[in-house]
Amino acid sequence: MSQKHPVIAVTGSSGAGTSTVKRAFEHIFIREKITPVVVEGDSFHRYGRVEMKAAMEEAEAKGNKHFSHFGEDANIFDTLEELFASYGKSGTGKKRYYLHSGPEADEHNARLGIDKQPGEFTPWEDIEAGSDLMFYEGLHGLVKTDNVNIAQHVDLGIGVVPIVNLEWIQKIQRDNAERGYSAEVIVDTILRRMPDYVNIITPQFSETDINFQRVSTVDTSNPFIARDIPTPDESFVVIRFKDPAKFNIDFPYLLNMIHDSFMSRRNTIVVPGGKMGMAMEVILTPIIHDMIEKSKKAR
Repeated sequence: MSQKHPVIAVTGSSGAGTSTVKRAFEHIFIREKITPVVVEGDSFHRYGRVEMKAAMEEAEAKGNKHFSHFGEDANIFDTLEELFASYGKSGTGKKRYYLHSGPEADEHNARLGIDKQPGEFTPWEDIEAGSDLMFYEGLHGLVKTDNVNIAQHVDLGIGVVPIVNLEWIQKIQRDNAERGYSAEVIVDTILRRMPDYVNIITPQFSETDINFQRVSTVDTSNPFIARDIPTPDESFVVIRFKDPAKFNIDFPYLLNMIHDSFMSRRNTIVVPGGKMGMAMEVILTPIIHDMIEKSKKAR
């Protein structure tokens, strides 16, 4: 951890909704005039799209039916840990981009004068100078294994953790609508990832400072036949603070600011699903502001 160069990590599994938190942070950065270095978790996968397919086939031929993007073998965790440590120490490091689509490839090809295709990575490049903090969003921002301890370098860890059936519904609907995958293919992906989900993804949420867990108030008992994703108005968000004193969390203030919220435990506040974005900004703005003030003094 570093007061001079803070590292913020937002982590959640595929389909969990980390993009909602990302938008909340973007609003805070604009409002507070903060310049972040944005790091995308996908850029620390070990393989591009074509190589990953080949690696999966090779693993399955050897009897491993659970090789997935969630696991250690399919990622370069050591490089991610090196980046967090380097940034925290000196505000420096290297990053790259994973090209998800044609427009992304066109943008970075023009910027760097390269010729990369969707599913490939851009070359490593030095991060931008003059940043206020590093913002990571992806699968593995707080991973701890026998080989790495990424969590130790994170100053603010945020978990985005819908109840698992809701998470699966979101993934099934998204992968079908945006990627054209059949329900059978998506279920096969969920099953293949399950050991890494249990052993790599889930333990991170004991390392996070704040977890946002969306809980639906409609029946999601069979996510594989659900026709629609429950709406925000059909859910609550359970917000758990690992150590409220660490960030001077003022629960009476939050209860007053967020209508219809209530406390369920001494360190947990529950808010209506439709107020999730507002709650994030109300909670996170003073935390980020304080981090930036401390970093300026430390420098």
